[in-house]
Amino acid sequence: MKSTRTTAATGRCTLVALAVSLLCGCEPLALTAFGVGASAGVQHTLSGVTYRTFTAPSPRVKAAALSALGRMGIKVDSTEKMAGGELIKASTPDRQIEVEIERISANTTRLRAVAKQPGLLYDSATATEIILQTEKILGSA
Repeated sequence: MKSTRTTAATGRCTLVALAVSLLCGCEPLALTAFGVGASAGVQHTLSGVTYRTFTAPSPRVKAAALSALGRMGIKVDSTEKMAGGELIKASTPDRQIEVEIERISANTTRLRAVAKQPGLLYDSATATEIILQTEKILGSA
């Protein structure tokens, strides 16, 4: 009877050790992603969308975003009104970029950026840089 319990306990310990060792490979990636997002104040989703909320009115955030795109050499193709905000469509030779400015309150605005590459690929680094440059311009104003 004792050997059956010992065998079962050993099996469970082996299973837990195996699961932990498999999950350890994910930890550096999770910590890196958390560190980058937390330090920059920028959030990412799995679909390549990057967003951040600013304590600033939407016209000021829009002006800063347009300035950031210009600073980065990204051509603005169009701007259009949408429910709750505005959408800026921009492009480079190999990227299609959308910057959405959503008014949350009189002094709170959410900026969402997506940079799409040909096919189904997203460029989170470019989307993040658009938001960081917008933040930099807002901070210096």
